Amino acid sequence: MEKSQSTLVISLLFVFLVSANAVYNINVVSFGANADGKTDSTQALLKAWTSACASKQSVRIYVPNGRYLTKKVTFGGPCKNNATSFQIDGTLVAPSYNVLGNTATWIMFRKVTGLSISGGTLDGQGTSYWACRKAGKSCPVGARSLSFNYGSNIVIRSLTSINSQNIHIAINNCNNVLVQGMKIVAPADSPNTDGIRVQKSTGLTIMATSIKTGDDCVSAGPGTRNLWIEGTNCGPGHGISIGSLGRDMVEDGVQNVTVKNAIFTGSDNGLRIKSWARPSKGFVKGVLYQDIIMRNVENPIIIDQHYCPRNEGCPGQESGVKISQVTYRNIQGSSATPVAVNFDCSRTNPCQGITLQTVKLTYQNNVAKSSCLNADGQTRGSVLPESCL
Repeated sequence: MEKSQSTLVISLLFVFLVSANAVYNINVVSFGANADGKTDSTQALLKAWTSACASKQSVRIYVPNGRYLTKKVTFGGPCKNNATSFQIDGTLVAPSYNVLGNTATWIMFRKVTGLSISGGTLDGQGTSYWACRKAGKSCPVGARSLSFNYGSNIVIRSLTSINSQNIHIAINNCNNVLVQGMKIVAPADSPNTDGIRVQKSTGLTIMATSIKTGDDCVSAGPGTRNLWIEGTNCGPGHGISIGSLGRDMVEDGVQNVTVKNAIFTGSDNGLRIKSWARPSKGFVKGVLYQDIIMRNVENPIIIDQHYCPRNEGCPGQESGVKISQVTYRNIQGSSATPVAVNFDCSRTNPCQGITLQTVKLTYQNNVAKSSCLNADGQTRGSVLPESCL
């Protein structure tokens, strides 16, 4: 499986953005942004964006050092230029979850082409929101820190996201996105704080990124195609997941996913594919996991096609999601549970074309176990635990 051409396009785009000769520079402070962390800077950011979006030449929006309180904000396009960059040296700070209310997104870019975001920090200040959830109170939905909808040619580099109330980065209906050198951090017990969630998007590359959260490090939802993840550290968290899929009968499939040179440390899962136990026309096809290290991971390799949270709407049913052409190559390390390889596939739609090649996973320095249900495939080279395919 070769690296998609979209990645090369993104790399060239980034070179273009940083080397453009005629750049219109905008400092958000000149529009009234205040770096005290208490004064609302939302309107200043919006005014800076309006000015940038109206420019026909390349634009750099600069956020200096300091803390800038920012309420819900949507940066909308299309713009007159296709080369706008945000250079953030400071920190954008979310308001209390009570202020955001049932707003599902804190910062959103919508219908923007040719966007670069680099440096700086997003502080979602999710601690009080998680406390509300844990106390069983009536809480808002929780805001995603940064969302991209209907965008293309987007570069996110060296950005830090901490304590998002909900998902840190959400990418929906986008094409050609590069995430590189990010740091994503939230406590292991923070609910629904996925690192990067992608769906209905094509050509996403995630490289050299560290993700420590309370949910999936990366989650690939329906309609994800040409996803490339390389050099990523995951844990704590729920691993790198394809899914959950198959919640709806009519649903886009997931195709052409590569995960390479990743390290999982103390995560609840490693490489996971999960689908609801209910009828669906969804599918997963063409997945390569290669050169992966597991360090005390609870479920290093797992396919779960009997996913049924709270036993609502799916007990006793089988998943309709068709899983095929999944390869695990050079997977090494330790499992925190006796069963290191678990293929729990659908009875009506068995997993097809699974390949295990050069796998060595141990449990407490001893031989681990594998478990297979409705899974068909092959092994190549040395495979431990012994394959049940």
